Amino acid sequence: MTGVQADPALTSLFRGGSAPLRSARQRAREEERATDVARRARERRVRRSEDELRALAEEGRALLHGSGVGADDEADTAAVMAWVTATFGDRIAVASSMADTVLPHVVSSYKPWIDVLFLDTGYHFAQTLETRDRAARELRISVVTVTGARTVAEQDEALGPELFRRDPTECCRLRKVVPLRERLRDYEVWISGVRRADAPSRAQAPLVAWDQANRLVKVNPIAGWSDEQVDAYLAANDIVVNPLLSQGYPSIGCEPCTSKVAPGEDPRSGRWAGQTKTECGLHVI
Repeated sequence: MTGVQADPALTSLFRGGSAPLRSARQRAREEERATDVARRARERRVRRSEDELRALAEEGRALLHGSGVGADDEADTAAVMAWVTATFGDRIAVASSMADTVLPHVVSSYKPWIDVLFLDTGYHFAQTLETRDRAARELRISVVTVTGARTVAEQDEALGPELFRRDPTECCRLRKVVPLRERLRDYEVWISGVRRADAPSRAQAPLVAWDQANRLVKVNPIAGWSDEQVDAYLAANDIVVNPLLSQGYPSIGCEPCTSKVAPGEDPRSGRWAGQTKTECGLHVI
């Protein structure tokens, strides 16, 4: 009896074990991403004016918010992302702190090879940087690392060492707020992972808003997600997660300004512990 002839290339691939498979997947990813980059270049259009973008923010609120924040008729994540992708095309950016990669994973399922902005402050935990690198390898996203005008050493020389201890608000402004604002000039909308369950200060987070500070539309597509919904999504999709989340750090920022949180405490109480500061300045609700 004559058997089916095996493809020599496939036979070699599978006999070679996981390394050739990973290499093949990586090549396929690189080719897909290069195709998307070329398409973006061909289809790129002029960024719309501030007045036009402000009007689109109002349109999004009217279309998606239903009768109010958290109301039963508020749009779900799928509806929000359908509106975002149809309205803004390629001028969309995602901001991710790489505590987990739920948001990049969600958004890339609607818009593969989306730009994911990561603010590298120079103070991150090693685990956070590793999470960023793994996400770049495994997800269909384009990670864009954003840095400040000065390195940490240059900032120390100009303003004195450990500005984060003496004036954490100014440190956040220089290493997060200003660099993000500069980078967002290329986009019309930025997508954040702000959720109402994060903290009392975020309880009224809208799905769509006009970001006056950055002069563009801001969208929070998972604003209504509970902690349980996040956990279920993580489990169902085998999402890349920062290992610090399981080590007592439910909210992860820069290493000098992030401490462990006791069970039952406010998840964000480990950020700038002992100070009145509760937000870095990126998210104004």
